[in-house]
Amino acid sequence: MKIAVNGAAGTMGRRLIGAIIQADDCELVAALECAGHPRLGQDAGKLAGVGKLGVAMSSELDGGPDVLIDFSLPEGTMLRARECAERRVAMVIGTTGLSEEQRASIEADTATRVPVLVAPNMSVGVNLLFCLAELAAGALPAGYDVEIVESHHRRKVDAPSGTALELARRLCGALGRSEDVLLHGRQGRVGRRTAEEIAIHAVRAGDIVGEHTVLFATEGERIELTHRASSRDVFARGALEAARFLLGKPPRLYSMADVLA
Repeated sequence: MKIAVNGAAGTMGRRLIGAIIQADDCELVAALECAGHPRLGQDAGKLAGVGKLGVAMSSELDGGPDVLIDFSLPEGTMLRARECAERRVAMVIGTTGLSEEQRASIEADTATRVPVLVAPNMSVGVNLLFCLAELAAGALPAGYDVEIVESHHRRKVDAPSGTALELARRLCGALGRSEDVLLHGRQGRVGRRTAEEIAIHAVRAGDIVGEHTVLFATEGERIELTHRASSRDVFARGALEAARFLLGKPPRLYSMADVLA
């Protein structure tokens, strides 16, 4: 499987290159960053700490990849989505912070021409957390308050995380609530908590890879569902599984639920 990586100079991009090199069925054919990036021209393997690979960091999508895996910024993702559609390259998108309009554009354009998988989190464990949270929300009786707490490293630029937003969306669906009930933190004299609201709290500190907790609490007890990632390698391995899944699939929008089914 020939793979291009967009956002290859980033932390996740470098981990993904390492995972590709370790996989017997994968080959890195392109390592991409935006035009003007200071790492352009450098060997992607050396940058990732896995030794020279002979693949230079580039802003051009070359090498004839089967799949492009994207861990970049929304603007870069949209650029590569257009290129993948034009060149018939399947696409795995792990970029967070995509707007509803950008997601709709990917579904309406790119995913009608090539298979595209979009996931806010590629971890198998996190995708199990999604299912468990929905199950708990649907099973518990009325009277349980629901909160989400997510923690990441100090360098993360978007908040709340895409994973927290996906948890919130699924909880709203399981509880039959509009997403209008979502709050993003609290400050000042906000008054008593309403029965319907779901708050999302974002922590940014140190080198936390990623932690997500869904809290269900009522008088006298609470239930917490937590996923903690201790290494970014879990996201890289999940992205490769997603790429393998897309090979030979018809054009449409897929999710990690499809991979795990």
